Amino acid sequence: MLNRRHLITSAAGGAALATLPLAAMAQGKKDTVVLGMTLEPTPGLDPTGGAASSIAEIVQYNVFETLTKINSDGSVSPLLAESWEVSPDLKTYTFKLRKGVKFHNGEPFNAKVVKFSFERAAAEKSTNKDKRTFAGMQSVAAIDDLTVVILNKELDPDFLFLMGQATAIMVEPKSVDTNATNPVGTGPYKFESWAKGSMVTLAKWADYRNAASVKIKKVTFRFISDPAAQVAALLAGDIDAFPRVTPRSVPQFKSNPKFQVVISGSRAKTILAINNKKKPLDDVRVRRAIAAAIDRKAVIDGAGDGYGAPIGSHYVPGAFGYVDTTGINPFNIEKAKALLAEAGIKTPLELSLKLPPPPYARQGGEVIAAQLAKIGIIAKIENVEWAQWLSGTYTNKAYDLTIISHVEPFDLGNYAKPGYYWGYESAQFNALFQKIQNSPRAADRAKLLGDAQRMLANESVNAFLYQPQWISLANKNLKGLWKDMPVFVNDISALSWS
Repeated sequence: MLNRRHLITSAAGGAALATLPLAAMAQGKKDTVVLGMTLEPTPGLDPTGGAASSIAEIVQYNVFETLTKINSDGSVSPLLAESWEVSPDLKTYTFKLRKGVKFHNGEPFNAKVVKFSFERAAAEKSTNKDKRTFAGMQSVAAIDDLTVVILNKELDPDFLFLMGQATAIMVEPKSVDTNATNPVGTGPYKFESWAKGSMVTLAKWADYRNAASVKIKKVTFRFISDPAAQVAALLAGDIDAFPRVTPRSVPQFKSNPKFQVVISGSRAKTILAINNKKKPLDDVRVRRAIAAAIDRKAVIDGAGDGYGAPIGSHYVPGAFGYVDTTGINPFNIEKAKALLAEAGIKTPLELSLKLPPPPYARQGGEVIAAQLAKIGIIAKIENVEWAQWLSGTYTNKAYDLTIISHVEPFDLGNYAKPGYYWGYESAQFNALFQKIQNSPRAADRAKLLGDAQRMLANESVNAFLYQPQWISLANKNLKGLWKDMPVFVNDISALSWS
C-alpha cells in the first residue's frame, strides 16, 4: 500500500504550502514478505539430503532451480533447460540449457553441472529420497556446454515432471557439501540467515538473470507450529501469508475483508501408515481390520475440518489412471472385529501411534484412536517432533502406526522401494510397477495403474484416509499465490503487492 502524505493548506491564505516532488510524496510498494510455516526444515536446507517437504518449501525455485519447472496446474515448463527433445522410445532426453546462467558464488551453470548433479544423486552414498530416479539413468552425457543427453534404462512417462521436483536441483560442485547450512543455487534469491527454531531469511539476488521481474526483495519464513499462534500472527500482521495453515482457523478469516482464503487442490495422500514388518501387523487380516474400523468421513472432519476427499489406495481423484477403491475396505465395525478374531488376535491389542506435529496428524490421531478402541485396539498416542519422526519413524521404523501426508504427486513407486519405512515387500507389486513404467501407451498405463491401486487396497498395506485440500491465508493485497499445489512450493518470485 502507498503511504500518502497529507498536504496542509494554509488557514490564512487557503493555498497549499509547498508541493513536494512526486517521488518524495509517494513511497514505493511494499517489497518484503513474511511467510508462515508449520514445520522447520530438517535436517537442513538441501533437498537432496532430506525427505522433509519443508526443505523445498523454502529453497525450491527460490534458491535452487531445476531443468524444468512444475506449475500450479501441474503442467511442466522450461526453467534451466530452454527446451528438450524426447526420442520415439521415450528413453532419451536431449536438453538445451540456458546460456549465461551462474550460481550465487559466481560459478557457471553448464552441462557438466547437470552431469555432476545427477550422478551425485545416483551415487551409492546418496541420501536423495528419489535416488531410484537418478539410478535409473543409464548415462548423462555433456555433449557441449549447453547440451545434455540423458538415456534412461526404462521409460518414465512422468520424467519431465520429476526433473522439476526439489530432489532434481542443480548443485554447484565447489559448494555442494555445505548446501544444508549455506545453500548456493542459481535461483532469484540468496540464502541470508537461519535462526534455528525461529526463521530463515532469503534476499533477492541482484545478478539473477530476470532480476527486474522479481518484485519481492526479502522473504522471511517464520516457523509456528501451534495453530492458535498461527492465527494470532496473521491477525496481528506479523505474517503476510500462511500457506497450508490448519483448516480449523478458516472461519474467522472468511468474513475478514483484510484477508484472502485460498483453497487449493492437491495430489497429497494422508494415510495411517502401518509397519508391515511388525507382528501382528504383518498379517493382512489385521491390517484389513484396522482399515475397516476407520470412518474416513469422521477423520476428514476431525483432521481436516471437512476439507478432503476419501481415498482407498495411495492415489487420488484427478490423477491419471485413478480408480475408486474406497469400496474395497469400507467402514464396517463388525467386519473389523471378525477379521481380528479370524487372525487369532486377543484384545485388547496395544499398538503405538506416533504423531508428528502438523494439526492433521495430531487431530486425526485422536479420532482414529477412538475408532480403533471400538474393535479392541488400544492405539497409544505418542506426539513426536518432526526430527524425531524423521529419525525414529521414517528412518529407523520404530513404530506400529503413524499418520502422515505424502505430498509427492507420483510416489506409487515407494511401494516397490526396498527398505521403505512401511516395510511392504511384494514381488507381484514390483513386477506390476515395472510394467507401468515400461508401457508407452497411455491406455495400457491407466489399466495397470488401476491394478496397482486395487492391489494396495486389497493388501491393506496402509489405511488410506483422504486427499487433503490445503488452505492458504494471506493479506488480501498479496498477489501471485499458487491456486493449486501439485508440489509443496512457495514461489516467491511470482509474488507482488498491489
